[in-house]
Amino acid sequence: MKHNSSTAYGSVSRFFHWATAVVISLNIAMGFIAHRSSMEAVDAKVLYFSIHKTLGVLAFTLALARICWTLFQPHPDPVHPQRRLETFVAGVVHWMLYGSMLLVPLTGWIEHAATSGYAPILWPFGQDLPLVQKSDELAQRMAATHQLLAWTLCLAIGLHVAGALKHALIDRDGVLQRMTRGKSAGTDSGRAGWRSAMAFGLAAVAFAGVVFASQIGLRAASAPAASLQAATSEWQVTEGTLGFKVKQMGTPVSGSFSDWTASIAFDKATGTGDVKAVINLSSVTLGSVSDQVKGAGFLDAAQHPQAQFTAKIQPEGKDFLAVGTLNLKGIELPVRLPFTMTIKDGVADMAGQTVLDRRDFKVGEGYADEKTVGFPVEVDISLQAKR
Repeated sequence: MKHNSSTAYGSVSRFFHWATAVVISLNIAMGFIAHRSSMEAVDAKVLYFSIHKTLGVLAFTLALARICWTLFQPHPDPVHPQRRLETFVAGVVHWMLYGSMLLVPLTGWIEHAATSGYAPILWPFGQDLPLVQKSDELAQRMAATHQLLAWTLCLAIGLHVAGALKHALIDRDGVLQRMTRGKSAGTDSGRAGWRSAMAFGLAAVAFAGVVFASQIGLRAASAPAASLQAATSEWQVTEGTLGFKVKQMGTPVSGSFSDWTASIAFDKATGTGDVKAVINLSSVTLGSVSDQVKGAGFLDAAQHPQAQFTAKIQPEGKDFLAVGTLNLKGIELPVRLPFTMTIKDGVADMAGQTVLDRRDFKVGEGYADEKTVGFPVEVDISLQAKR
């Protein structure tokens, strides 16, 4: 029998139930393994996350198909309709499961699509989602929501399993056999519909509260760190970006520093000057691995909170060149930064690019080849300044 009846589940519903149960169980286990894996074994960690994300997409697809099927099927009536509280709680848990089976993988998928380059989904259909733009803020919000909803899913699964065991071991009323073998249990009471609707409403409110709480928690956790004080400068920077690009798993990934200052002296007549830039390393963002980049294995922002670039500016053909040193992690090395600049009505627009080798500054020493993290780091700076 494919379809449900008022006293039993059909074969299609049973397939969706057990297939979803297997995929979600595997994915929960893979999520724990991925999170607990050491960054020292990054190749394995990336693989675990890729499997976790791929299973998440499969779980979302199964859950969506299951819910669509359920909406057009009769739901078997409660075996004990007189136990109103028990029946109501079972309905709440039922819809909590449905809601979390959709929202947990969906929030994880949005988080993945908002970042790039780390632990790809193992399928040929691309890594992005329609209407989801690359955004570190969105990724962080979805990560927090995904985590809270995942615990909600685990709670719902635990309650669901406890209820099933109660029916099987204590009540022995045949409820479990409805889903295992499609056997009938109970009678057609015709009283389940309004209870399911009420349970769905309560579950929806509960999910809204969880999602709202996740956003509040994120806002509290995202309080900005102390910023650098504005530098005294002949030319005052009014806006600008300090970005970089590096390959992760062979894919170019863009990052940036949001907190930096520049003290600039420049003589338009001779094309010469000086520049001193200070960078707050804790302000770095690089997709889903921002925290790892700040850590001891990479920038080590705790021990070396700032980087400093000091250089002389000189003409270079029609353009300019900043020749100086970069002090990063206590290592000072020469750096040449070619750049273009135009000055109009007292406003200077500058853009420059250079390439650094992360190994020169002992960044990512644990990654001795480029399979996971590339050696070259392309630095891209642009700014506008007024005299």
